[in-house]
Order: sequence, then C-alpha cells, then structure tokens
Amino acid sequence: MLHPLDAAAVRTWCAQALDSLGRARETIDAINVYPVADADTGTNLYLTVESAAQAVEAAAAGDPTTVEAVNAMAHGALIGARGNSGTILAQLLRGMAEVVGEGGDLATALRRAARSANAAVAHPVAGTILTVAAAAADAAEVAATDDADPAVVSRAAWAGARRALAETPEQLGVLADAGVVDAGGYGLVAVLGALVTALTGERTPPPAPAPTHCPRPRVDHSGAAGTVGPAYEVIYLLDATEEAVARLRGRLDALGDSLVVVGGDGLWNVHVHVDDAGAAVEAGVEAGRPHRIRITHFDRLGEQPAPTPEPVARAVVAVVPGDGLAALCAEAGATVLTTRAGEPPASGELAAAVTRAHAREVILLPGSAELRHPAAAAAEQARAAGLRVAIVPTRSPVQNLAALAVHEPSRRFDEDVVAMTAAAGATRFGELAVAEHRSWTTAGVCEAGDLLGMIDGDVAVIGRELFETATAVLDRMLAAGGELVTVVLGTDVDRALADRLEQHVRRGHLGVDTLVYTGRQSAPLLIGVE
Repeated sequence: MLHPLDAAAVRTWCAQALDSLGRARETIDAINVYPVADADTGTNLYLTVESAAQAVEAAAAGDPTTVEAVNAMAHGALIGARGNSGTILAQLLRGMAEVVGEGGDLATALRRAARSANAAVAHPVAGTILTVAAAAADAAEVAATDDADPAVVSRAAWAGARRALAETPEQLGVLADAGVVDAGGYGLVAVLGALVTALTGERTPPPAPAPTHCPRPRVDHSGAAGTVGPAYEVIYLLDATEEAVARLRGRLDALGDSLVVVGGDGLWNVHVHVDDAGAAVEAGVEAGRPHRIRITHFDRLGEQPAPTPEPVARAVVAVVPGDGLAALCAEAGATVLTTRAGEPPASGELAAAVTRAHAREVILLPGSAELRHPAAAAAEQARAAGLRVAIVPTRSPVQNLAALAVHEPSRRFDEDVVAMTAAAGATRFGELAVAEHRSWTTAGVCEAGDLLGMIDGDVAVIGRELFETATAVLDRMLAAGGELVTVVLGTDVDRALADRLEQHVRRGHLGVDTLVYTGRQSAPLLIGVE
C-alpha cells in the first residue's frame, strides 16, 4: 500500500530511520575510515536522526502539516547533528524541507538537498556521502514523471544511492585500501531505505558494508586517526548572520579541515577539525553566539594518556525524572542522570553517564520504555570502549527503585543483573498524568486537563480529582495482589495526599505496606506495587 508524503509519513520515516541506524550503527562505525578513522560515524548519524525524531514527535502533539513536520525534522537534525556525516545529513534534510515548504515534489527536494549539502562542505570529496546523495537525486529525477507517486521516486532514489555506495571505493583510495564502502554514504542509504518503508510499507535490505569488486588487504587503521590530521573535532551551534558566517568559513578553513557549516535563518551548525580548538571557538564568538560547544580529542599515535584513578568494580546508572528521585537513587549508590519532562536524553548523554560512573562493570536502568533504543546504543558505545555493560529494562522510575533495592555489588555481575531484572519485572507501575489535549485513550475519550491514571503504560482510569483517581489506580493494581506499595509524589503535591492514600491501602488491603517518597517529578504521582 502506497502512502503520501504527509506529516504521518514524515513521523514514520523518522522512526524507521532511527530503527535502521540503530541496527546498522555498529556496522557503520566499523567501516568508518574517512575523513578520520575514529569509528563513530554510525553513532553520530544515529544521534543526529534521534534528535530529528524527537523534534518530530514533539511537533506531532499539535497535529502538524507536512511542511511543519518536515521543518521539525530538519531543525531537530540541525541542533543535534554530530560529526562530519551527521552535519551533512542535517543539511540534506534542510534542503528537502525547503522544497517541501515551497510545494515542490520529492525529486526536486532530493536535488536541492544534494546541492545544499555539497555547498556546505568547504572541500567536497568524491566517494563520500555527498556522492551518494547526488546519485539519489539523479535517480529520483529519472523516475519523476508527471504522475509519479512519491513512493516510486523514493524507491528509485534509494536504489540509485545503493549503487553509488558500492562504487565509492573506486573514487576514494582510503576506502579501497581498507576494503570498505563509505560509512556516511552507508548511513544515507539506510535513511533513504527508511523513507521507502514509510511510503510503501516495504522493508529495504541493508547494503553490503564491503565491495565485492576490490581487494580487502589487511590494513591497520587503528592509528590512522592520530598519525595525520588535526587533533580536535570542534562542533557548535551558532547564532549569526549569513555575512558573519561567510567570514567564519574562511577563517575556519585556514585553521583546519573537514569544515562543514550548515543551517540558515540565523542558526548554524559548525563542524571542523583543528589543532587549535580554542581558536575555532573564538572565531565563532567573533561571528555570533556559539553554544552547545563540543570538543573531541582524536587519539594520537604514541601519545600517553594522563593517568586516571583506578575504576571501581561495578556501578549502577539510573535515569530519573526528578531531583527527589535523583537523591534517592544517589543515596542507594547509583550514578544518576536527571531528565526533564519532554526532553528525554539522547544515547550520547546516556553513554556519557555510563563513562562518568568510572567502573569496569555498569548496570544501566533507563526507567522509561522510550529510552530502550538510546540505552542500547549507549551500551554499545561503552562496550566499544572496553566496559562491561548490561541494561535492566526498567520502564518506570519505581522499577529503578525496586532494582536498586536488591543491588548487591559483591555478587557476580550476571547474578546481580538477573536479581535486579527480576525485582524490576515483579514491580507493576502506575502513573497519574495530566492530559494536554483531547484525545482517544484505552479508557475512553479524555479532555485537556483530565487526570490520566496509567497502569503499565496504558491509560486505565480517566478522572478529575487526584485522590479519587489515585485510589482507583491503586485498587486495580492491588486486585492481582501485592506486598508493598511505593508512592512517589510529584512537584507541588501535598504530603497529606500520601497520608490519605496510605490509609486507603491499610483499610482495603490488609498486609500491604506503603512507602512514600518525594520525587519532585512533573507527573503528580508515580505508583509501584511489588
């Protein structure tokens, strides 16, 4: 079944692209040898699309038009772009959004995307993601007859990109030497394949990571990142005028290489490899207002890292939505990543938290179903750095608390993970949230401002009064039995409500204990039943 390129398709495209890059991330990282063999292109593309998908999901709450959805995707990619390929992908999406906003067709959008991305790179090189993007646009234009469906055009663009990807080793010697195709181009093929899926429902096969028509000599690229080229990757967002950015391009081009500047309308994403990271940031300050500055040091061959403290044997990283919950988890010995409502952490933030725990073995508690893929990507990043990481698939902060309660560092790692997983799995979780707009739920139609009583992620009760809704949720959760109720109070929720709930449990459910905590999360109440 074919689908139009509308807001729903854009949302599906983002979700499918994120899923495809999540599955291909390790492969893409493994074949990353250009421009720097730092094995992070797949991760950077995933983080870029993750930011785009989050922006589209946020826009979806307001029933967006196609133009609004595509603009959200492009803006999310721009502010979250990572690395050389991620920054170029952000510009590709921006070029497409410009054409969609003008009412143009998919083939025209792909052509604008390829041209704008090529213009954003200071020194374009054949055999890279730019070449693959141009080939996709060429194939799309051939397929774009007057009555061509976007699905047909997308399929042609994907096929053209896939053919071009297979030819990249013939255009770029470092790829032929390593016996691989271009990593950024591989990621773009995955993104275009996700577009085909969104418009047709058909799954596209992944491209081969290595060509079959060139030799695969044993080449050691482990030191390639440090033997030549600048020492630092510098990325920042920049508020500046086009005139100031034009001057900035010239200055940064003189400082280093791999320069890519994307964006427009006053907001830009700047990416460059330099030896003097401070000078690159200072150039941004002179051009406008740089923010979200990220500086990464490329490991150099022969350099000895500074001595670091000996890591602890094991740590737990818990993701929680309020500072009260954060204090509870920290008191239990966890490294805590605190989130804000509507701003789930990206996998890069999760990976940084795992690293910050400074342990040889790390157990990650995501505390939310929507963090399943980011947590998996973060764990893979940490494993690539030599850490032993396991994820306990908690779906609520109360499951984090249950898992931490049985955590025992003296046990074998696998035994500890199993015990924590069992404790989390034995904890049913509920939540009271406020509906933001009128919508259909599994419990019926809710209006804006209604209280939604959710059990295990599904809406079970719709109410207007906090105590009544909470007791209805509690009674349903305890109908299947339970020994311990955990109540976590949100911001501005009176402790007196917890006392009333505790009395309700004591009266109606003999032998059930109640624990009350102040979590200060945005949701009025979190409930756990063990």
